[in-house]
Amino acid sequence: MITRRTFLRGLGASVGSGIALAGYAFGIEPLYRLSVTRYAITPPNWPSGLRLKIALLADLHACEPTMPAARIEEIVAVTNGLGVDAVLLLGDYEASQRVMQRPLMPDEWAPILAQLKAPLGVHAILGNHDYWDDLEAQASRRRPVRGRVALEKAGVPVYENDVVRLEKDGQGFWLAGLADQIAYITGRRNGSLEFEGLDDLGGTLAKVTDDAPVILMAHEPDIFVQVPARVALTVSGHTHGGQVRLFGWSPIVPSAYGNRYAYGHVVEDDRSLVVSGGLGCSILSVRFGVPPEIVIVELGAKA
Repeated sequence: MITRRTFLRGLGASVGSGIALAGYAFGIEPLYRLSVTRYAITPPNWPSGLRLKIALLADLHACEPTMPAARIEEIVAVTNGLGVDAVLLLGDYEASQRVMQRPLMPDEWAPILAQLKAPLGVHAILGNHDYWDDLEAQASRRRPVRGRVALEKAGVPVYENDVVRLEKDGQGFWLAGLADQIAYITGRRNGSLEFEGLDDLGGTLAKVTDDAPVILMAHEPDIFVQVPARVALTVSGHTHGGQVRLFGWSPIVPSAYGNRYAYGHVVEDDRSLVVSGGLGCSILSVRFGVPPEIVIVELGAKA
């Protein structure tokens, strides 16, 4: 028989464990942990002898106190020490939190990101919050968002439905970057927001002029269902891995496909997608089971 003392002990232990887990999820994992996650991928028809090591940084959501300048400097320093060929910035530099947070302005975080170093350069796309949080850009729907202006001023190229051809060891490959898929908030229907995207997958890939492999940067992973086999690898952020992830499953994922594209290396029909768990937080400053991460992808390397 369970005595009152045993019951109270169990209740106290459960409450204590819950408080400890909440403290970890709100106060430790999102603020102090930083993982380096590695994938070794050789896509079909990848050129033999071309080995490419890229770093993916996604979803900074720069703000104080959860993603201050010092934390971004730490991420840059760690990335610079990983010996990558190129660094890809996958969008959402702007903060999405307003409660007890001070968002960092682009002229605060862009010069720090410009300190990233790689032989083949640093390349960026924009995310939905880079549009949503720039109210003037939302209103005009014509001017470039302030994040793009700041990044380009700092020397980091930003791709919106554009491509660039790069070479390593005499072998070429293409880097393509999509504009954001949910850039403009157009209204609300049945309690849900409606969006207008700026992405043009077909037009972007039409700019590729030879048969060298293509790496596609797309902030939201949902576009992957439309990506042709011509693309060797698609890389995305946006989901944060759900921010809470238990046993490979996330209860809430900002994707029409749920956990299908929530996190990690996804292979469908011999096409590869890598979704970063990101670095910052959205809505709530909480992470559990999906710590902030720098993603390293080694292409042409044996898994």
